Amino acid sequence: MKILQLLNLNNLDLLAVGIAIAAIGILGFVVYFNNKKSITNKTFLIFAFLTAVYGIFNYINYKVRSPELILWFLRLTIFSAVWHAFALFQFFYVFPKEEVKFSKWYKKILIPGTIITSILTLTPLVFNRIDKIAVEGQVTNPERGPAIALFGIAVVFLVLGSLVILWKKRSAAQKLERQQYNTIAAGTSITFLLILCFNFFLPVVFNNLKFIPLAPVFILPFIAFTAVAIVRYHLLNAKIITTEFLTFLLAISSLFEVLISEDIQSAAFRFIIFFLILNISFLLNKSVRNEIEQKDQLQILSTQLADANEKLKALDQARSEFITIASHQLRTPPATIKWYLSAVLAGDFGKLTDEQKNVIDKANRTNNSQISLIDDMLNVSRIERGKMEFLFEETDALSLADITIEQLTPMSKEKNLNLQFKRPSGFLPKIMADKEKLRQVMNNLIDNALKYTKQGDINVSLEQKNDEIVFSVKDTGKGFSKEEGEEIFQKFKRGNESVKQSAGLGLGLYVAKVIIEQHKGKIWAESQGQGKGSVFAFSLPVHTDLHATTLLDLTKG
Repeated sequence: MKILQLLNLNNLDLLAVGIAIAAIGILGFVVYFNNKKSITNKTFLIFAFLTAVYGIFNYINYKVRSPELILWFLRLTIFSAVWHAFALFQFFYVFPKEEVKFSKWYKKILIPGTIITSILTLTPLVFNRIDKIAVEGQVTNPERGPAIALFGIAVVFLVLGSLVILWKKRSAAQKLERQQYNTIAAGTSITFLLILCFNFFLPVVFNNLKFIPLAPVFILPFIAFTAVAIVRYHLLNAKIITTEFLTFLLAISSLFEVLISEDIQSAAFRFIIFFLILNISFLLNKSVRNEIEQKDQLQILSTQLADANEKLKALDQARSEFITIASHQLRTPPATIKWYLSAVLAGDFGKLTDEQKNVIDKANRTNNSQISLIDDMLNVSRIERGKMEFLFEETDALSLADITIEQLTPMSKEKNLNLQFKRPSGFLPKIMADKEKLRQVMNNLIDNALKYTKQGDINVSLEQKNDEIVFSVKDTGKGFSKEEGEEIFQKFKRGNESVKQSAGLGLGLYVAKVIIEQHKGKIWAESQGQGKGSVFAFSLPVHTDLHATTLLDLTKG
């Protein structure tokens, strides 16, 4: 009962002003933070600000009692009304674009005309003096000057012009955009018809001033219809709308506290709280907007990354297929050359002199290196596709090492390197392995040692340690640094000096690693540093669960 007594009819106008300012202010900042670079969003914020200013001046001008203050607040009210109408015109002029190039008539006629009209509203040419001071809570009737007609024409032109622009854009819009235009246009039309009727024609034509204090109430239809357009047609995120609505309710609650204050001190204090809550509401809505923008950007980036990843997979697949096809085609000529060179060296085409045999032997080794390089490319292509052929069977690792040493001994003699093989002291058990691929790994490790060692020894050993067969190649070559050792088994990775000393693509050790791992074994490399030699080795378990097969799915490993 006490609240009803305190909340008398004289406070309802303040409630209307507070609701209008809170609603349009929050909505203005929400729209602005939605896209701070957009001319449409900037203009809407300006329109919201001028709406609040107009509502405040319109409320104060009939609350003060000093004739001088009344006159000036009346002038400030219609001054803000001119710019309020101009902001509406510009809003519909630029809506919904982000950038607009204003025409010459807009810059040279409309803006100067609005400036001149607004300046005149602050002079006696519009409101000259106060004829009679009304009792508190009623509107004062000023004496009008000759420029009041210019003010009326300017405001009517701006308001009607904005509505014309809006309806033209609505006619040219697509279905969803037209629904948005319809909703906003309905709210705009109702609001400004009410303002023109009750705040202009009635005061000017019929000298009826009692509806002027309710101007903020007449703006509520525009706010309501715009909110409907935002929620219904998803102009803004639902989370933003929820935040805006809650902060709006909080602001109105604090305004209600102002209305039921029992003295001027508590009313002033609570009004300050109301003002602070409004500012906090703006900051909270900005924070929510930033959060949603970041989330949307992350979603966009995630989608783009997924698309890019799919494209990369397609390109990688195409590259692997190209390498496979090209490698198969490239392998045929050197394989044929190898057959003929082997036949020549075997004496099938006649006896060779030592000089001829030496030259053909070099050509044969070069050709074999080319075949090995092509085989590496083929193996990498198969590995990348996830499928690689293996034929596991009981294998004698010692016989494979003997064959490899025998094939590479001529190369070591040619480079004056001492290639030594330390044979196992006892019997070596057979292991399940792909003979050709395991020999390929042995060949790769010894061949690398020969390539990167200028002088000294290359010691190859094969032995059993516990339940493992260990193959090791130790050289006195260039060695490698700790950093190089971390990536030595990666694709297309070679030491800093490797390119200068030998041709290759850096695929051999990568392929060797994959092969050994598919045999359930381990491969590693050790070195004390640059120029201090290196050790390359692998170990294979004697007992495994490997069975004879011709195809392994590498994607499961």
